[in-house]
Amino acid sequence: MNLKRVCVCGHFGFGENLLNGQTVKTKIVTSAIKRSVGSGQVVKLDTAGGMRANWLLPFRLLSTMRRCKNIVMLPAENGLRILTPLISFYNRIFHRATHYVVVGGWLPAFISGKKSMIRRLKRFTGIYVETQSMMDALTDLGFGNVYLMPNCKELKLLTEKELVYERAEPYRLCTFTRVMKEKGISDAIEAVRSVNVSLGRTAFTLDVYGQIGQEQKKWFHRLQKRFPEYVMYGGVVPYNKSVEVLKDYFAVLFPTYYEGEGFAGTIIDAHSAGVPIIASDWKYNHEIVRDGVDGAIVPPRDVPALHNKLLEILDAPEKWNAMKVACLERAAGYMPNKAIGVLLDKLL
Repeated sequence: MNLKRVCVCGHFGFGENLLNGQTVKTKIVTSAIKRSVGSGQVVKLDTAGGMRANWLLPFRLLSTMRRCKNIVMLPAENGLRILTPLISFYNRIFHRATHYVVVGGWLPAFISGKKSMIRRLKRFTGIYVETQSMMDALTDLGFGNVYLMPNCKELKLLTEKELVYERAEPYRLCTFTRVMKEKGISDAIEAVRSVNVSLGRTAFTLDVYGQIGQEQKKWFHRLQKRFPEYVMYGGVVPYNKSVEVLKDYFAVLFPTYYEGEGFAGTIIDAHSAGVPIIASDWKYNHEIVRDGVDGAIVPPRDVPALHNKLLEILDAPEKWNAMKVACLERAAGYMPNKAIGVLLDKLL
């Protein structure tokens, strides 16, 4: 049998316009693999909907493992519970190279105490995590097959000549992430409102971008009814258009406290557009955003701290604008051909 090079098993959401981190990363990794080994050498297996919507998944996975040399999976929590034992069982027969590309930062805590899952994952050819902290945590659990692979996006970086510098009020701010309470959306709105009220003028405007979580639409619609005139919802931006939209902003606000946060794509979007980001000191943000170099770090769930940081950059906007070049330099390392190299090198 003439084996295909790679099967990518992940959340593609065929037929749907899904912009969550898992789907976006699955598509980006798949595109990078196709460029490396050729489109004809890649098979895609969609896990969207889980076992209820995709009850043929075990049979399709069996078929693809029979036909492919490498299996690359990008599951969320439920998918990990299903795919790990299936791939481990089938691999007793086929002896394929198995690769787990981790999406988000939840894996070390999730598998802690799960001895059978840890044992199975240790047999994988490679586990590719987004941050050094995750790599260290898995190493402490006895893993020797973990590799650092930063998150990445297929974006066109701005050049220094294309950087946009805002020099007068009102300074334009935005959030650029899934619209949900845990991403700090209401905290960002409240901080902007409190600054403008305290100054007695509109020093900042705020645009909220992103797909509204299905389970949080009622919450957001209630919040939206209370928007002051300088706060607007801008809808959904295609992930490959983020630089075009963000380049005109003064700062991106990212006061997240979302439990599953990993290497947030929001940071890549902001840096690729040459826009410094104000992020919460939550999960791995402090590893990615360099405080005072390409953005700022504030405590999570702390509206007064975010308020004070906005006042600080308002007092010295030239210092904030001076970070733009550092943002572009940082973003260069987030391009797929560089970030995914560690995985591509291991595809047999």
